[in-house]
Amino acid sequence: MKVALYARVSTQGQDTELQLSALRSHATNRGWEITEEYVDRGVSGAKERRPALDRMLKEAWIGRFNVVLVWRFDRFARSVKHLISALENFKKLNIDFISLQEQFDTSSPIGQAMFIIIGAMAQLERDIIRERVKAGLDRARAKGVRLGRPPSSARPDQALALKEKGLSLQEIAHKLHCSRSTARRRIQEARDGLP
Repeated sequence: MKVALYARVSTQGQDTELQLSALRSHATNRGWEITEEYVDRGVSGAKERRPALDRMLKEAWIGRFNVVLVWRFDRFARSVKHLISALENFKKLNIDFISLQEQFDTSSPIGQAMFIIIGAMAQLERDIIRERVKAGLDRARAKGVRLGRPPSSARPDQALALKEKGLSLQEIAHKLHCSRSTARRRIQEARDGLP
């Protein structure tokens, strides 16, 4: 089995050796071949984009390893969303994920169940946020707040006149201070005889 080790420390002066020695020992005990140690130093875990992590995720797609081994979840991902996204990609690529401190291993039945539970919790979080947003929009509408962009002041006759002068859709939109789709719609309205 080929394994990729991932370690991260938040500040440049911190040492990753505590993490890496535990990961190396675990890989050796299981008889795995370490393909590479991906280490981010001085990079916050809150950032989804990290040089070593990005390189590891890219190399996952070319099948460089079968297992990703991390010391703790928080070394790999700070948000549930980021963790779930990475785990879903690993699952598609048939790559197992192991976090030593949490004893989380997606190659085991318990690990698979935990992955499903974490995924369900993330979905619940997304659904709750969606419901809050919907409730906020409904409340605003009930108070008479107009949502969305303000209506365009571009008139159909103006749009058609500019079109007949040979202006492009982009130029018409620029002159009428509207989007190209609004300019196109106003031209069509003028041709259809709408006010």
